[in-house]
Amino acid sequence: MHGVMVVGTASDVGKSLVVTALCRLFANEGIKVAPFKSQNMSNNSYITVDGKEIGRAQGIQAEAARTEATIWMNPILLKPTSDQQSEVVLFGKRESVFSGKGYRQSFYEKGIESIKMALERLAQEFEVIVMEGAGSPVEINLKDRELVNMKVAELADVPVILVADIDRGGVFASVIGTLDLLTESERKRVKGMIINKFRGDIELFQDGVEWLEHRTGIPVLGVLPYLEQHMIEGEDSLSLQDRFSFVKDGALDIAIIKLPFISNYTDFEPFLYEEDVTIRWVENANQLGNPDVIIIPGTKSTIHDLQFLKNHHLFELILSHVKSGKYLVGICGGYQMMCKTLTDEEGTDTGTRKYTEHGLGLIPADTVFYSQKKTTRVQGKIHEATGISQELHLQGYEIHLGHTSSHRRPFVLLEDGSEDGYYQDNGKIIGTNLHSLFHNDEWRHYWLNGIRSNKGIPVRQIVKLQKQKDQKYDRLAEHFKSHLDWEKIIEIVSMWDKS
Repeated sequence: MHGVMVVGTASDVGKSLVVTALCRLFANEGIKVAPFKSQNMSNNSYITVDGKEIGRAQGIQAEAARTEATIWMNPILLKPTSDQQSEVVLFGKRESVFSGKGYRQSFYEKGIESIKMALERLAQEFEVIVMEGAGSPVEINLKDRELVNMKVAELADVPVILVADIDRGGVFASVIGTLDLLTESERKRVKGMIINKFRGDIELFQDGVEWLEHRTGIPVLGVLPYLEQHMIEGEDSLSLQDRFSFVKDGALDIAIIKLPFISNYTDFEPFLYEEDVTIRWVENANQLGNPDVIIIPGTKSTIHDLQFLKNHHLFELILSHVKSGKYLVGICGGYQMMCKTLTDEEGTDTGTRKYTEHGLGLIPADTVFYSQKKTTRVQGKIHEATGISQELHLQGYEIHLGHTSSHRRPFVLLEDGSEDGYYQDNGKIIGTNLHSLFHNDEWRHYWLNGIRSNKGIPVRQIVKLQKQKDQKYDRLAEHFKSHLDWEKIIEIVSMWDKS
C-alpha cells in the first residue's frame, strides 16, 4: 500500500486541511487517491451517495481527491450525545452508544478489524491513501488502545508527516515533545514536518527550520502561511471558533444559537460570503440582543439542547423574537424544537423511554424519536403551499432520528413526492430537516433579499458559491504546493516500502 499519514501536535493544527490539499495535489498528478481517517469524533457528518454517514472532513477530502466518498474512508465515526457518551457509527450505520470507558474496553478489537477491512478495500481501488490522525499521537493515557494515530500508520505500514501550529505559540516544544513521547519505532516513521499557520515574513523563521531539522534529523517539508477565508469546511468546535472568528459589521444580523451538541455547523458557512451579513454565535440570553434572524441549528441531542434553551433563558426570548415579527429558522433538531412536543419513544435521544418535553409550540406538529436513524441525500423544490411564485430547487441531506408529524404548511416538496418542513408568514418562520439548505445559492439569495426588503435595505446580486466549489480545492492545492517541498513528499510516499 502506498500512502502517508498526517498527524498533529494537537487538535486543530490543520491536519484536515493538509490532507485535503494533498488529496487534490495527488489527484492533479493523475494519481488515484483516497482520504482515510480510521476514527473520527465529530457531530459534523457527511452523507455518502448510498445514504451512509461518515465524518464531514472525509467527504470534503474525497471531493478534493475527485472521487466519491465511501464508508471505507471513515469506518468509525463517534458522535457525542452527552459529556460522557457517544453514538458509534460503524461503516455508515448507527452501531451503539458507549461511554468513553465502555468504548475503550469493549470496542477496541472490533475497531482494529474494521480498520483493517477498510484499508484493504481502499488499497484495492486506489494508488495512494492519504490518512489523517486525530488530536495528538502521544496522549499517554489513551495510547495503549488508540485507533486513529500511530497504530493505524503501523497497520497500513505508511510513513508519517507531523503538522504543528505555530500560530498558537510553543511550536518548538510541541514538536520536540511529541517526537520525544513516540516510541523508537514510531519515530522512525516520521519522515517530515510541516509548520502551519505562520503569520508574517516566512524568511524570519528560517533559523527555526534549521534548528528543528538539526535537533530532530527530520526535514521540514514546508512552512505554510496562515490562510484566511479558504472556503474549506471545518470539522470540530475548535474549527468553528476559528472559521467564524472574523466579525463583519453587516446590515443583516443573524444570531445562531450555539447549542452544546450542535451538529453540522457548516450549514451556515455560506453566510460568510454575503458581504452585508453578520453571523453571531449565541450561548446565553445576554448575548442575543435584537437580531434580524435567529437560527436554531441541528443537534446530536435535541431534547438536551431544548432544555439548554430553557435553562439559559433563550426559550422565552426566541418566542418574543417571533412575536415581534422577526425571522426564525430551525434546521433538523432546531426544527424539531419548534414543535409542540418532543417524545423520546425508545430512549434514543435522552436514554429514557417515553420521555416527553414541550417544545416552542410554533409548529402545529409533534416529533417522536425512534431507534432508526434516517440518513439520505435529498433533492426537491420549494413547495407550492409556500406561495413562492418562482421555482426554486434544493438539494441537501437528512440525518435525524426524530419523525415530525404532518401539517398544512410544508416547506419543501421532495423528488419522491414526500413533504418536508414548515413555512409561515412569508418565510418568517421556517423549519426543515434539510442540512445544507443555505448552500443552495438561489434559495439563500431569495430568502436574504426578502429580509433585506422587509428591513428597508438594498437587495443584492446573487453570490454563486456552488460554481466555486471545485475551484477552491485547486486554489488550496496551489497555495500549499508553493510553500511545500512537493517532490520530497512524493519521494517519501513512493520510496517508503523500498527503504
